Amino acid sequence: MRRARSIRVSKDGPDLELSLSARPENVAVVRHAIGGLGEVIDVSDQTLADIKLAVTEACTNVVVHAYPDGGGLMGLRAHLDEGALRVIVTDNGPGVTPRADSPGLGLGLPLIASLTESLELGGGSDGHETQVSMTFRLDRPSDTQRRPS
Repeated sequence: MRRARSIRVSKDGPDLELSLSARPENVAVVRHAIGGLGEVIDVSDQTLADIKLAVTEACTNVVVHAYPDGGGLMGLRAHLDEGALRVIVTDNGPGVTPRADSPGLGLGLPLIASLTESLELGGGSDGHETQVSMTFRLDRPSDTQRRPS
């Protein structure tokens, strides 16, 4: 099935959870959901663009790298906490390891790191889940103040 298995937005505050098939078209679903979350929280257009780009890249990595034999799930959890948004992208693939036969250019994680306040790679508590955890400051200076021209 190509659609989301579950989508939840908490009534207690902006909190989003998705579980989708790791397919290219579902990267757009995640990007759209993050855009919707951005409408609920107080965030600048530039910050939202950075969040969407980083999350899109993390999800694209799941689609391209997590399941070499095809089929599998891509998860996303987003939590708002004291001026920061934490987004965790998950999969049940073999983990983040260098591959000589990688179909990508190897620029995804450095790009994500440049767009986030912090980036953590790791496994879930059960040892069978790969996690890419990204934290974004929502109260940071405007884009023109933080990046030199």
